[in-house]
Amino acid sequence: MIILGSMMLLRRPLVQAFHSRVIPARTTTATRFSTGTHRWQHGLLATAPTSFDDGKGPFQITTPIYYVNDKPHIGHAYTSVACDVIARFMRLSGRDVFFLSGTDEHGQKVEQSAADRGIPPQEFVDSVSVNFRDLLDLLNISNDQFIRTTDAQHKDAVQHLWKTLVDKGYIYLGTYEGWYSVRDECFYSESELVDGNAPTGAAVEWVAKEESYFFKLSAFEDKLLQWYKDCPDCIAPSSRRNEVLSFVEGGLRDLSVSRTSFKWGVPVPGDDDHIMYVWIDALTNYISALGYPNDNNNNFEKFWPAQLHVVGKDILRFHAVYWPAFLMAADIPLPKRLFAHGWWTKDGEKISKSLGNVIDPVELVEKYGVDQTRFFLMAEVGFGSDGDFSHKSMIQKVNNNLANELGNLCQRTLSMAFKNCGKAIPAEVGDYTPEDEALLKEAARLKDQCSEFMSVQAIHKYSQAVVGMVRSANKYIDEQAPWVLRKTDPERMATVLYVILEVVRQVAILYQPIIPDSANKILDLLQVPEDERTFAHLETSPIVKGVSISKPTGVFPRIEMPEEMLVEA
Repeated sequence: MIILGSMMLLRRPLVQAFHSRVIPARTTTATRFSTGTHRWQHGLLATAPTSFDDGKGPFQITTPIYYVNDKPHIGHAYTSVACDVIARFMRLSGRDVFFLSGTDEHGQKVEQSAADRGIPPQEFVDSVSVNFRDLLDLLNISNDQFIRTTDAQHKDAVQHLWKTLVDKGYIYLGTYEGWYSVRDECFYSESELVDGNAPTGAAVEWVAKEESYFFKLSAFEDKLLQWYKDCPDCIAPSSRRNEVLSFVEGGLRDLSVSRTSFKWGVPVPGDDDHIMYVWIDALTNYISALGYPNDNNNNFEKFWPAQLHVVGKDILRFHAVYWPAFLMAADIPLPKRLFAHGWWTKDGEKISKSLGNVIDPVELVEKYGVDQTRFFLMAEVGFGSDGDFSHKSMIQKVNNNLANELGNLCQRTLSMAFKNCGKAIPAEVGDYTPEDEALLKEAARLKDQCSEFMSVQAIHKYSQAVVGMVRSANKYIDEQAPWVLRKTDPERMATVLYVILEVVRQVAILYQPIIPDSANKILDLLQVPEDERTFAHLETSPIVKGVSISKPTGVFPRIEMPEEMLVEA
């Protein structure tokens, strides 16, 4: 779930008064799961993993489910593209991947927005959710499922989890009062308010004492701290892990998980006066999409626990505190890793509607292209850090790295081969020189470098590594000057061209996760068979000598820089 601002966990002390009673356990029994060597018993891992991913086996990756309060913005695009890059990389590595995205469609804010339009909430979310699905299609996102929290199967799963938490004795009935932000869908303590508003800047209103069900979050304080200690790789980057660790060490209190003041949500089982609050509803999507609670469902058995949840830093605490606590309480294995990325600013300013500087990803694609947009978002800033967007920076980066470096290298090499090697990949290739060997060895190391970066979600470093390889190939072609060799040593010319085209093949295969359409256009130009484009083929299937090629066409059109951007500020 992505929202504007940060949904804060509430610490002790809190402006709250409640009387409670324990809800009797039902007769159903929660399923106990085991996954490989890691068994989950009573909310604790019996054997803590030393690494979140061994590089093998099924791989579930998730975006947060996006909140349908407005149309998608650059933050949604950023998260989705990042997850898509990782998912594509894992598929090309031979992993069986389940890539999940979707929309969060319940809550008071949705109910109010629908009322403002004079339409039922379901009609409202239907009209907005499609915008997020369309964005995924526009950005060439390869998600395997798009889940909506209004799906019947999801609501059944949420109610099953609720019943399980009741059975385990972790939900009780009490009363609550306090400050509440409709925009943030969050309660805040008096001490958290800034100038009468939420710490996010959102307006708050006082919620008079109302009946509420509570989840015993306080019971999991020590267990969460032990998990963070035993599994240091489970929350990343390390700065985010430290933030969560410090927060939980400050103390947790029980969590209000139901509301009676509005009706748009999943009803609490056995008490229709209450609907479940967004935390349990939204977070459960990660397992409901796999078929939970049916433990015989192939996808749930196969893909859970998820290898990777990717979220924005504003919702880190939901995923790093609430979600593992819910799972511990239900005896369900925890996800292997949670990665919280940063925010985007525009031209150094915070992005907001009031400033009129919201970045529409649809407009970026229409103006610059799909792969160009994907490349900039992934290559411009370290994944996990905040980044600044400017149209000038995007044009410069796309032109330099894609049009000038990769596009020009591909175009001029293929053009020379087409004109001077019988419209084919060079067939008469001589012995390799030390310079040839050095470039090919550099290319052969690239896959391992990229795998290392991807294993820790360093997507920007992955991009930099491939960009660096292209620059090495350009340096090589400039030094070898095949246009001169054409007259003096045709065989050497053919060898140089072949070496470059082989490097381009490897670069294009490794670029597929980031710029899939463009990378495959290059592989098409090289006549690389579609079934020889996985990472396994990097070493085993070099470019075939003597294969006929078509007259090459440009893959990356150069973007013209507007005159006003050429003037230095």
